[in-house]
Parts: sequence; structure tokens; C-alpha cells
Amino acid sequence: MSAEVRLVKVRTITGRLVVETGLRIGASQETMEISGLDNPIIRNPANGEPFIPGSSLKGRMRSLAEWYFGELPHEGDVTKPIVTSQTARVFGIPARDPRRVNGEEEKKAHQRGPTRLIVRDAPLSEESRKRFKEGVPITEIKSENSINRLTSVANPRPMERVLPGVSFDVELVYRVFDVDRDGGEGDDGLFSKVLLKALALLQADALGGGSSRGNGKVRFENLCENGRPITLPELRFEADPGGSSASAGQGTQAGG
Repeated sequence: MSAEVRLVKVRTITGRLVVETGLRIGASQETMEISGLDNPIIRNPANGEPFIPGSSLKGRMRSLAEWYFGELPHEGDVTKPIVTSQTARVFGIPARDPRRVNGEEEKKAHQRGPTRLIVRDAPLSEESRKRFKEGVPITEIKSENSINRLTSVANPRPMERVLPGVSFDVELVYRVFDVDRDGGEGDDGLFSKVLLKALALLQADALGGGSSRGNGKVRFENLCENGRPITLPELRFEADPGGSSASAGQGTQAGG
């Protein structure tokens, strides 16, 4: 018997993502130019403004949540998520006919309705857009070198990054479904347990390319859910098999 699924409410998170160290989300180079940049950032083709694709935000949040909750995809393949996991319930699973799925738990997972989380593309904030239109630099060209360990010959690789201080407007839409007449209780619980924790993980980690080399530290400001300020949860990590734990900072007040 198919699960009964009904949309009962929508919880929308809005706020601002502020770049703290150079942010690099790359784009393909469509034309070849003499002395042109090999590694440009992604921009809106209509006006040239940098933006953060929703796919980049959502993908990074999902990856961090899967590591945190121990719910990595089979063999690490992103096309083979653990469909019964709480991370998959929030971030989505590949479409598949439940009648062609083996196992009752997996069949139920494919009957629980669509992806709960929608992540919008994040455009420049009004403040940063004004700077961009006035000609104030909001990006830089950062040069890195890979150096041959034997000959010491340097191989330079210039890349474009968004400057620290630039901000983007973020919007995440979380859909709560009543599954098998639970009144939306299951989805509501995962809003804080998975979604808010994924935002906290992103703030504690990094976004975009070159994060292990200093890029991509970001923070969230003025986060609200349907207009009400929200606080990101504190992250706790198991330090050893004995159960003692360490936390990554305190809960972040994201409402002001």
C-alpha cells in the first residue's frame, strides 16, 4: 500500500552569507583570450555579477551532513545515497519507481514524497551589488604555485576569488509533509536536527574550491525562519570511543 503524503507547511529560511576568506566557485572558460584568466568564478551572464549557485550550497551542506551523521553514500557515489537515511530524506533521493525497489525500508523511502529542501541561487546583497555597480572591486586574482619537489620549478595558476566582506542573500525552502498521517512530525524534527545542523557545519567548514588552502570561510548573518530570528545549533563531535566529546564553538546567534 502506498504511503499517504500531504504537504502541510513550508518553512523558509532567509539571511545573508558573508565571505570571510576569498570565495572561489569556478565556472568554465567559454572563450580563449590572450593573457585571459584560466580559472574564472561563476557569474550571472545577464549582468556579470558573481553569485552562489544553489547547487553549490546544497551539495556542500549535504556532504558535510552525511559525514557528520555517518550516512555516506554507497562507495562514496553521490548517485547512490542511503535512501533510508535522515540526510537523504531532507536533501533528496534519485527518482525511482517504488515498485522496482527491493526491500520494504527502501520502498517506504521512495514513497515519502519529494525532496524536502530547496536551495535558491544566492545573488549579491544590495550592499555588495551597489559596490559592484560603482566599480569597487569585489573580486581578486590570486596566484598560487605548484612547485616541483626536485627542480623547484614553479607552475603558476592564477584564479579568481570573491573578496572578503562581500555578501550574498540566501533563501532555503523546507517543505514539511504529512507522511502516513504523522501530521508532519517527522519532517519538522529534521528541520533542526539536519537542516540547521548542516548550516552550522558549513559555517564551521568552508564553501567552494581550495578550502584546504584558505579559501571559502563564510558566516551567516540575520538568519530568520518565516521572519523570526533563528540560532544555529552547537556542533558536538565524539572525541574518542569512550564517549567524551568536543564541541566546535557555541551555538551561533544568527538573528542579529
